[in-house]
Amino acid sequence: MPLPPPAERDHLHQRSIEINGYRRADGRYDIEAHLTDCKSYSQVNFDRGTIAAGEPVHDMWLRLTVDEQMHIHAVEAVSDSTPYHTCPAAAPNFQRLVGLRIKAGFLREANHLVGGVVGCTHLRELLQQMATTAFQTINPAKVKRELEAEGVPDQHLDGDAMDKRITEKWGSGRKIVNTCLAYDEKGPLVKRRWPHLYTGADAAAE
Repeated sequence: MPLPPPAERDHLHQRSIEINGYRRADGRYDIEAHLTDCKSYSQVNFDRGTIAAGEPVHDMWLRLTVDEQMHIHAVEAVSDSTPYHTCPAAAPNFQRLVGLRIKAGFLREANHLVGGVVGCTHLRELLQQMATTAFQTINPAKVKRELEAEGVPDQHLDGDAMDKRITEKWGSGRKIVNTCLAYDEKGPLVKRRWPHLYTGADAAAE
């Protein structure tokens, strides 16, 4: 168990989110998310009667079909289980995301289209993680194909080589340096991958 032992406690709620990225036969990509919320106890619900312990309060799916430039070509949303009878009516409104591009500002644009009373809070919450999953699915796949086409041996298709190529497409390592602890300009990763951007204590000596 990665966390230290907890205090004595009772399990009350479980939210599970699974997001997968797929490359389709037509060359596009499906980013598919599944969200469930379950309680450890039964509860009375006005619209559903009794929701038994372990039965999903929310059981929702969202699929974005995107191309390699991150343009959304199709959206499918399904709300199989919801706490209110009206909730599933929001799912079709996520079709409004078709035509958007996953890039800086995507969540703001998406919220403008499916925010408030036309959308669903829980489906909308999935969009941030789906956007990240799209980048993690599509960019490495593109770079891997490019490096293979250039004849780069498999043993050289390591994380450093692929990440360097990906960040070059974003405008070099400067776009990612200092965005998290791992990419600290004074840290060992930047020193190894982008030595010209490294500013650690030994940078001047090197």
